[in-house]
Formats: sequence, structure tokens, C-alpha cells
Amino acid sequence: MMASNILRGTLLLTAATFISKFLGMIYTIPFYELVKEDGGALYVHAYTPYNILISISTVGVPLAVSKFVSKYNALGDYYTGRRMFKAGMSLMIVTGILAFAILYIGADFLANIASVSDKHGNNVEDIAMVIRMVSFALIIIPSMSIVRGFFQGYGSMGPTAVSQVIEQIARILFLLVGAYVTIHVFNGTVPQAVGFATFAAFIGGIVSFISLGIFWRKRKPYLDKQLAMQKETFDIPLIDLYKELFRYAGPFVLVGIATPLYQEIDVLTIERAMNAVGLGENVNTVQSNITMYGHKLVIIPVTVATGLALAIIPSLTKAFTDRNRELIFHQINQSLQIVMLLILPAVVGMSLLGFEVYGTFYGINDNLPLNGKLLSWYAPVALLFGLFTVSSSILQGINEQRYALVSLTAGLLLKVLLNVPLIHLFGGIGAVLGTMIAVATAVILNLFKIRRAINFPFKQFIKRSMLIAIFTVIMAITVLLTKWLLGTFINYTDNRLQMLFVMTVSIIVGASVYLWLSYESTLLERVLGNRVRIIDKVFRRKK
Repeated sequence: MMASNILRGTLLLTAATFISKFLGMIYTIPFYELVKEDGGALYVHAYTPYNILISISTVGVPLAVSKFVSKYNALGDYYTGRRMFKAGMSLMIVTGILAFAILYIGADFLANIASVSDKHGNNVEDIAMVIRMVSFALIIIPSMSIVRGFFQGYGSMGPTAVSQVIEQIARILFLLVGAYVTIHVFNGTVPQAVGFATFAAFIGGIVSFISLGIFWRKRKPYLDKQLAMQKETFDIPLIDLYKELFRYAGPFVLVGIATPLYQEIDVLTIERAMNAVGLGENVNTVQSNITMYGHKLVIIPVTVATGLALAIIPSLTKAFTDRNRELIFHQINQSLQIVMLLILPAVVGMSLLGFEVYGTFYGINDNLPLNGKLLSWYAPVALLFGLFTVSSSILQGINEQRYALVSLTAGLLLKVLLNVPLIHLFGGIGAVLGTMIAVATAVILNLFKIRRAINFPFKQFIKRSMLIAIFTVIMAITVLLTKWLLGTFINYTDNRLQMLFVMTVSIIVGASVYLWLSYESTLLERVLGNRVRIIDKVFRRKK
């Protein structure tokens, strides 16, 4: 029963995160047409420091509250969880205002660090302006995210899922309408359009907060009923509540800011390193691909890992508190195997179709060969990000959250040390290689710690991963053959619609082969825990 609840929560959050990320990918198509690569690079200058600050609240404290509430609910102490919710809300209101002030006041300083004004790239004034515009979102989103964490602590993923999607829809609508009106109605500049696009984060936060308020109003009577039935409480002093919260939150914060920190290193080094080796004309192309347009495509498969990370923490914490060793091993195995099952074939397919995928989404131009090549190299990083997210969540679930600091620090140190030399050697691809090496190191360290901390056996995970890899190789051969056959009849390299057709057919054929192999071998049901009814109806394997 517990395993099925985990899977339901995982699927719900994964679906919501996927929809949110998918919308976040789709909007980049019209956004690219409005602001092009220069606007995309400018957008990233604002969002990268914003994401670092917002991750402290949206991934750090709320998930820590989720773990805290889950722990004390398992002990029958609902009152302590409610006290933490109120204390966390007060804390996030304060930290949100402070974060806003830091980003707004420090915009000029950050812009001067990020820009080489006499070279290729965006100028200091424009970067400072868009940073200030996005900073307003920090006022509201931290306290809003605490409500999500509280609901997740009760095993209720619906409020987080719904509010996440609503927030994204509101943000994208304001972003696109604001950018379009700025450029085509008021004849504004691209930097002004990007400024309104970044301010959309504040609008999305307000709408999300309203939706969570509706959930709270509907569920409060049930929560109050649980509180009234409670017979005793641990009556922990407020200062001790905060100490426990920060002990949980620190590693969550570090995991949450991992991707933005890797991107910030790219933002700070790509322009200077590429100018140093005479590749300055490609700065905005590389930077907008790795940190914006290409990244939006690559991050889609990672939504599975994000859903797992959010769903596994309360249940794994409960199993660890109950010392249910068998259930702990099952949950860890299932989480890691789902990442491999779903993300590995997705990133391999995207890597093989990098040229076709980028051209379909962002159009055919002189920069497409470089963009397609960058996407092909960057796609595999999604698997590493997914494994890092889930393995870090596992560490947090088994009370080894402090080790996340070790693995993240090691990864970031490698990224800092290797990024510039690799860019000098390989151009824009060097930045991708730096991220790949850094995240892979962090993943290996996390898995090593899981093994040592609870004597977790990786035998089943390795065996099934090998089978998944074999099926992925067969899928890859199928994709390459399909693309080659279609290419003999269709010259799609200069036609976006024909490129879309080739990409779609190649994906459908490759995915069908992979699903059929996984289904017939019973790999799907062994990993997911149940037969998949939809696929049952398609392939109709005999029982």
C-alpha cells in the first residue's frame, strides 16, 4: 500500500512538473521569435541569480517542512507540525523581503560581474534592469512555497501539483503578452520586453498563492479535526524547532541551487573564455542555448526525477523513522530504476536528434548546426541531473542530508576549475563537458554514501540498468535507421515542417520499440510495480 501511495504521489507531481516544464519549453518558441538569442541570453542573466535566491525557499525550507511535518505526523504529533508551519511562514516572509532587497540593490554589482561591455554580449544597464524586474517575485514566492511543503508533509501532493501548473500558465501568459505588446504595440526594445518577461514570475506567484489559499480553506476543517484528536505533544521550544528545520533545510537548499549554480558559473565564464580564444561572435548563441533554449528542452526528462524527489521524502522519512529496512530498500531501488527507465532513452534520443529537435522548436538559421551540436552534447546531462536530484533526496530521507554539501561542493569545485580550460579547448561544448564531469562526480559520491550509510545493495539496480541500456541501444539504432531512411526521401535540412515530420516519426518509432521491449520483458511492471494498463491495451501481452 505504501509503495502504491509513493507511486501515485510521484505520478501526480511528475505529471504536474512535466506540464509545467513542458509549458516552460513551449513558450520559448514564440519568445525566441520575439527576442532571439540576444534576448534569451539577457533573460538568463536575470533568472540565474534569481533562481539561486528563490531555491533557498522553494526547494530548501518547504521540503524541509515537508520532512518535518511527515516525521511528527508519523509520531502522532500534529500540533508540532502546525507550529512549524506558522514559524516557517513568518520566517519566509522575512527572508523573502531580504532576498528581494539583496537582488534589487545588488543588480548593478551582478551586472558588472556578468558583462564584458566592450565585447560581445549584453550591456551592464540592460542586465541590471532585468535583474531588478525579476526581483519582485522574491517578495511572495517564499511564503507561498511553505504552504506547498506543509501539504506534502501530509502526503497530499494535489495542492502543489495544481498550484505549480496554474503558476506556470499565469507566468507564461503575462510573459508572452507583455513581450509582444512591448515590441509590436509600443515599439519598445528587446531589453524592455525581456524586463516584462522576467516580471511575470511575480504575477505567477500571486496566482499560485491564491490557488493554495483555496485548498487551505477546503482542507482546514479536516486538519483541525486531526489536531483536536491529538492526545499529547512533544512541546518542543521554538528555538529547537528552528534548529531542526535548518538542519533539514540546509542540504535541501544546496540541492535546489545546484543547477542554477552550474548555470551561473557558465554565465560568468563563457563570455570571457570564448572572447579569449576568438569565438566571441558565438557567445550569445552558446550562452542562450546552454542556459535557456537548449536547457528548457533538456530539463523535460528531469521532471521525472523532480517528481520522485518531492514524493519520496515524506514516505522514505517515515520508513526510516519506523526502521523498516525492507521498505527503505524497495523505495530507493524503485526511485533510481524509474530514473534510468524513463530518462536514459529520452536523453539518448534527444542526443541523436539534436539538430532536428532544435531546428523544429527554434527554426532554421545559420546558427542551427552549432545549436544542434550543443543540444546533442548537453542532452545526456539530464540523466546526471536526475540521478543527482533523486540520490540527494534519498540521502535526506535517511538522515544523511549533510553529505549533500560534500557532493555538491566537489561538483562545483570541478566545474569552476575545468570550465575555462575546457571552453578554450572545445569552445561552447567545453562548458557542457564541465557540467557533465561535475554532476557525474556528485552523483558517484552520493551513491557511495548511500551504500555506506545503510549498506544498500546496488545489485538489482545495476542488473536492471544494464537491461535498460541494452534496450536503449536497440532503440538508438532504430532511431538512426529511421532518420536515415526518411532523409533519403526528404531533404528536411532547410524546411522546418519537414524537419518536424522526421523528428516526430523517428521519436514515435524509437519510443515504440523501446516500450515494446520493456513491456515484453516485464521490465516495466518490475520497475513500476504494476502492469501498465494503457500499454497492455496497445501491445496485449499474454498473461
